[in-house]
Amino acid sequence: QVRLVESGGALVQPGGSLRLSCTASGLMVNYRAVGWFRQAPGKEREGVSCTSSNDGKIYYEDFVKGRFTISRDNAKNTVFLQMNNLKPEDTAVYYCATTRGPDCSRSYWFVEHEYDWWGQGTQVTVSS
Repeated sequence: QVRLVESGGALVQPGGSLRLSCTASGLMVNYRAVGWFRQAPGKEREGVSCTSSNDGKIYYEDFVKGRFTISRDNAKNTVFLQMNNLKPEDTAVYYCATTRGPDCSRSYWFVEHEYDWWGQGTQVTVSS
């Protein structure tokens, strides 16, 4: 049975940092691309970042470039999202998901249907 479990979400002040984890079971993340998405209240889910397992490419949405870093520890079957300089607009439920193939699609990595397995999400709240 495939399962993705996100953790690390919390309440943090603006300017603070968090590291989210996405741990997989039932599949090996080193054979798949893994993406992070988020959904703010009243908004659609949006792509945040994607990390490939084969070609090594990483993608970020513009609104997190320079602040968020995606990384993977294949030995732990885990992908991380380091989030620095958090802003109130980063408040959302953050989800990880895996693709069917090893690499993020350059044109579609931020599209939900590129991904087959999803976690249940972890809440990130940025507020003073």
